Amino acid sequence: MTDTQWARIEPLLPDRTPKRGGRWRDHRQVIDAIAWKFQTGSQWVHLPAEYGSWKGVYTRLRNWAIDGIWERVFTARLAQADAEGDLDWVVSVDSTIVRAQQNAAGARPKVPGRRARPPRDRALPRRPEHQIHLAADGRCRPLCFVLTPGQAGDAPAFEHVIATLRVPRAIGRPRIRPLVVLADRAYSSRAIREHLRRRNIRAVIPQPADQIANHKRKGRLGARP
Repeated sequence: MTDTQWARIEPLLPDRTPKRGGRWRDHRQVIDAIAWKFQTGSQWVHLPAEYGSWKGVYTRLRNWAIDGIWERVFTARLAQADAEGDLDWVVSVDSTIVRAQQNAAGARPKVPGRRARPPRDRALPRRPEHQIHLAADGRCRPLCFVLTPGQAGDAPAFEHVIATLRVPRAIGRPRIRPLVVLADRAYSSRAIREHLRRRNIRAVIPQPADQIANHKRKGRLGARP
């Protein structure tokens, strides 16, 4: 983390001297450790010794999530960027699947020297999945996100993602409407296009080949809204 980045978020973090217990470890070092973990994709136990105990870093990450500190920092930084004119309101919407580890679905851990037993039933339970629906500005910086079960589709969650977009302002109401929404063919539905048109938001969404063929077959009655 650079000195400029740290100067922006340091005032938003809790006091290092809590009412109970001893003095916390340096916040900047902990945030650098969290960033290293997620940038490398490494396990917590492999955290370099220069960052201190991985348990302390993980506990800080989890407690701040529960207390809403990460959300507060995220919202404040969005508001600062918008006030400085740094946000690009050409918004892209997409989603990705996040799968849990095999142990979360009841799979037996591998033990060296033990022969794996054949499954009794081929219909094994699937690993739990979640889907992250994300809206990002024109410079690929996150604005908001929504979590849904893995079997949920992209299009049904679209309106919820757009409704979650909310950037506070120093004066007036929060900004909730982008200028343009970019999305892939999974979001090419009549309901989504009508929703954006009602809110006066330009939609840049390609159409699947079957929709284009259907519109041509129906002529004027099948025109896109």
